[in-house]
Amino acid sequence: MIALIQRVMRADVRVADRLVAEIGPGLLALVCAERDDSDAEPGRLLARVLGYRVFADAEGRMNRSLTDVGGQLLVVSQFTLAADTRSGARPSFTPAAEPGRGRALYDRFVAAARRTLPDVACGEFGAAMQVGLVNDGPVTFWLQVKPIRALA
Repeated sequence: MIALIQRVMRADVRVADRLVAEIGPGLLALVCAERDDSDAEPGRLLARVLGYRVFADAEGRMNRSLTDVGGQLLVVSQFTLAADTRSGARPSFTPAAEPGRGRALYDRFVAAARRTLPDVACGEFGAAMQVGLVNDGPVTFWLQVKPIRALA
């Protein structure tokens, strides 16, 4: 699974001009399931998102996590993160999980986040969304966890 996280002052999601989610200071996580992801990847990716130290400590260094600062989380599905862009002028989305499987893994990610954090907002899986944000920094990181394969 992949997450593109952005430290934000605020962020929101709209579907057909209807506000469906918004947060104040925290992280916007664009999340994508890949074809070979197992049921273990959502939990592993969430641990990275929640523990990734992107907020300033007392000395101004990025040394505090979302959990440390008590920030909010906005989760938005974005299958295009899995695009293969190595050649041509049109991306291939074959690395992305098929929609049903992608939704199941996304839902696992969101459910685990809601068990961990008091403030989790979400976009609508598969919808055409307009995402607004004020990136704080700007600070943006690509996080990826790959399925753990048994050694042969």
